[in-house]
Amino acid sequence: MDILTILISGIAGVAGGFGISKVIEKKNVSNLIKGAKKEAASILKDANVEAENIKKDKMLQAKEKFIELKAEHEQVILSRDKKMAEVEKRVRDKESLVSNELAKAKKINDDYETKTTEYQSKIEVLEKKQQEVERMHKSQLNQLEVISGLSAEDAKEQLMEGLKAEAKTKAMAQIQDTIEEAKLTAQQEAKKIIINTIQRIGTEEAVENCVSVFNIESDDVKGRIIGREGRNIRALEAATGVEIIVDDTPEAIILSCFDPVRREIARLSLHKLVTDGRIHPARIEEVVAKTTKQIDDEIIEVGKRTVIDLGIHALHPELIKVVGRMKYRSSYGQNLLQHSREVSKLCGIMAAELGLNVKLAKRAGLLHDIGKVPDAESDLPHALLGMQWAEKYGEKEEVCNAIGAHHDEIEMKSLLSPIVQVCDAISGARPGARRQVLDSYIQRLKDLEEVAFGFSGVKNAYAIQAGRELRVIVESEKVSDDNAAQLSFEISQKIQTEMTYPGQVKVTVIRETRAVNIAK
Repeated sequence: MDILTILISGIAGVAGGFGISKVIEKKNVSNLIKGAKKEAASILKDANVEAENIKKDKMLQAKEKFIELKAEHEQVILSRDKKMAEVEKRVRDKESLVSNELAKAKKINDDYETKTTEYQSKIEVLEKKQQEVERMHKSQLNQLEVISGLSAEDAKEQLMEGLKAEAKTKAMAQIQDTIEEAKLTAQQEAKKIIINTIQRIGTEEAVENCVSVFNIESDDVKGRIIGREGRNIRALEAATGVEIIVDDTPEAIILSCFDPVRREIARLSLHKLVTDGRIHPARIEEVVAKTTKQIDDEIIEVGKRTVIDLGIHALHPELIKVVGRMKYRSSYGQNLLQHSREVSKLCGIMAAELGLNVKLAKRAGLLHDIGKVPDAESDLPHALLGMQWAEKYGEKEEVCNAIGAHHDEIEMKSLLSPIVQVCDAISGARPGARRQVLDSYIQRLKDLEEVAFGFSGVKNAYAIQAGRELRVIVESEKVSDDNAAQLSFEISQKIQTEMTYPGQVKVTVIRETRAVNIAK
């Protein structure tokens, strides 16, 4: 009984303690919640105050920006008004000039009408005299017919036959003399034509190929590039060897130099200097030196990638560098490296079809224009200079001959030489390859089709394969199978004699007869 009482008392004590702890815990939780609510209210109050301050700042900034934009807009309006006034002045000047020209034209018209009236009267008098002359001529002819015993038509026929024979003899002699004279003077005249052409278009080509434009964000940068008393620009020109032209051209600086590599070094150096913002002579020399090394490394890397892509091995490091320099050289608007890659691939394909050494053909195609990127000036043509370089760096005789002979500078001694020559012409003749030959290329295609349409029985004609093939569709009723072969030959002969084109033109004549019936 005592043990039971003790147990009950213990259990009651434990339950009471547990209840008391729960009450205390609940009270603490309520106190924590109240404290958190007070803290949250304080944070919200501070956040509202801070938001109001930020709002006021942003409104002030917006007002300032609005005032700034308004001022800029007013400046723009003023400049436009000034330009409009200038335009109106030019219009008034042109109106006065036009009125003067109209007065002169009216005077000239009046004089013309007066002279026309005079000429009309003179023409009437001449017509009367012409009629009198014809009448007298007829009477003289009648008298001559009676005296000679020949009619006028017979006498005319005999005279014409004699004159034809005499004229033919004289014409043949004249033609022979002209041919002989042309042979003597052809080379001299050709040189004159070439010199005149260079004089007319040389400046434009030089401008396109010797100038780079460096764009800047604002004209304020120009002053920083020039520097105090021009020290910065002189240091930049001395370090790069490029002439820098800072003129009134808005947001642009012109870099002028014949060497495209030096122009690229100058352009990249300027970009780094303008981006960095630190422009002074010592910094300029440092940046130019780093950029030069970067470009040299890039040239070597481009050369390596090119020879790897084409599967060419054991190429001399100097030749690899020359191949990389082709990236910065253009010929007639065509990138020289891209052109050399095209020629290399074409040579490989053609050599494979002919059963020749594909690797040597690719090698010769890639290196055929290396003479266009010399490190120093040379008086030799680029083909011979490239051949000398190839011989110097241990290339095979076939490759060297192909390089030197692709413009007929020397005699061709291997089958690779005509392949390189033809592939070079193909790469340059495709549409869009070179700027100035695009129009002539389109005209050549039109001329090919026009030659075919000049023959009877031709229904359609299409110049395909970049002008290397002509497909002619004829009417089966007018042209037989035998005549089709003859027509193909005649068209090819006419193209050969009347047109100038690279490579060969294949003429295909298609004749087709169709009998169509429908079963219902």
